[in-house]
Amino acid sequence: MDFFYQPKLSEEQPQLDNEESIHALKVLRHAVGDQIDVTDGEGHLFHCEISSTSGKVCALKILSKEHFEKPHYHIHVALAPTKSSERTEWFVEKATEIGAQKISFIATQRGERNKINLDRMNKVAIAAIKQSGQVWLPHLEGMISFKKILQTAAGQKFIATADKTDRSLLFQLAKKRKHYLALIGPEGDFSPDEMQQAAAAGFQSVSLGNNTLRTETAGVAACHLLNFIQDQNLR
Repeated sequence: MDFFYQPKLSEEQPQLDNEESIHALKVLRHAVGDQIDVTDGEGHLFHCEISSTSGKVCALKILSKEHFEKPHYHIHVALAPTKSSERTEWFVEKATEIGAQKISFIATQRGERNKINLDRMNKVAIAAIKQSGQVWLPHLEGMISFKKILQTAAGQKFIATADKTDRSLLFQLAKKRKHYLALIGPEGDFSPDEMQQAAAAGFQSVSLGNNTLRTETAGVAACHLLNFIQDQNLR
């Protein structure tokens, strides 16, 4: 069943917007009578039938509707964007597929980029939930200061470091069903001053393993580990 995204889907006059309509009708060659699934990114899944087409509009008939509750945990990854926007997009795509609920981009002392194309990142996230069949679109937050991210509330707060002397592993410290915030620094790592500020704000310094990871890989690894420990058969 092909999967589409339509925010604020009207149940009175349900239809796909122009971009999704073109994808459904021109790319995937759907026609009147075909059935598709649509999410609004807010926990709803609509099982629909294409009722009519006119120009760039794909009208729908809603056959059934389901609502899915949010998970009992919340993964928020705050990452210093890479110099290559493609690598940052890759992170957003993979973190969304895994199940991050929030992604922020932070300005750090050793950061390689101080601007982010948030519209582009949102499009990447939308494509990722469609590909992975998810009904919750993660919240993406544009560039914010390191000081502001330290003030963000969370049940468990972590700052990942490449420091080989720190062997506290994220997998060992994270507890199930918490609101997590994981900070991922630039290629040159967080500065000593930033590490001290984070510690004073209640962040735990953690390692993601023996290997030195690229920024985007570290972000995905942190997201995966926090999602993986939710398995009922683990700890």
